[in-house]
Amino acid sequence: MPFADRTDAGRKLAQALAGYRDQHVVVLGLPRGGVPVAAQVAEALKAPLDLILVRKIGVPMQPELAMGAVVDGNTPLIVRNDEVIELAGIDESEFKHVCDGELAEIERRRKRYLGSRERIDVAGRTVIVVDDGIATGATTRAALRATRAREPKKLVLAVPVAPTESLMMMREEADEVICLEDYASFGAIGCYYADFRQTSDDEVIDALARSVPAPMK
Repeated sequence: MPFADRTDAGRKLAQALAGYRDQHVVVLGLPRGGVPVAAQVAEALKAPLDLILVRKIGVPMQPELAMGAVVDGNTPLIVRNDEVIELAGIDESEFKHVCDGELAEIERRRKRYLGSRERIDVAGRTVIVVDDGIATGATTRAALRATRAREPKKLVLAVPVAPTESLMMMREEADEVICLEDYASFGAIGCYYADFRQTSDDEVIDALARSVPAPMK
């Protein structure tokens, strides 16, 4: 397997991103699994670490199938996958019900992870969005679009592993895409890790506590 665990993946990803060291970047990790990866990248680049809270909107009878995604913000960003919505026969009220549930989970996580801590201002800075891998790409695309709306100078996506097809779509959203391993025939993300145990809330909070201070505005 390419990666022992998320820490190993993060260290390897950091090596691929070494050119950004000391360039005043901001690293954004997707909770929960993307945060241990992002923490290694942030440490190596001497960059502050923050979160981008995004949740998949799953089809009710098949939650792993994404019919959209929602991202936290002053005005939450909702990205719809109309093809999946139509194929699954989901009406607007059902979509809204699932979406509201994911927004509630985002709010719970924001309070748990960040408390009263303000989001880092990324406007005019190079931002590296990090996750532990890409599956359908719905949450990743939503995260990139929400980050783009915050007006970074450059938007970079960095992941250890992803389907080749998904990377093609991500290059339409990000200015640069860094991926260590991509496969035309892709299984679940966990197939590429020897240890893919669930990341806990406490691990996310600890990673944020260890990160370097946010850059001055």
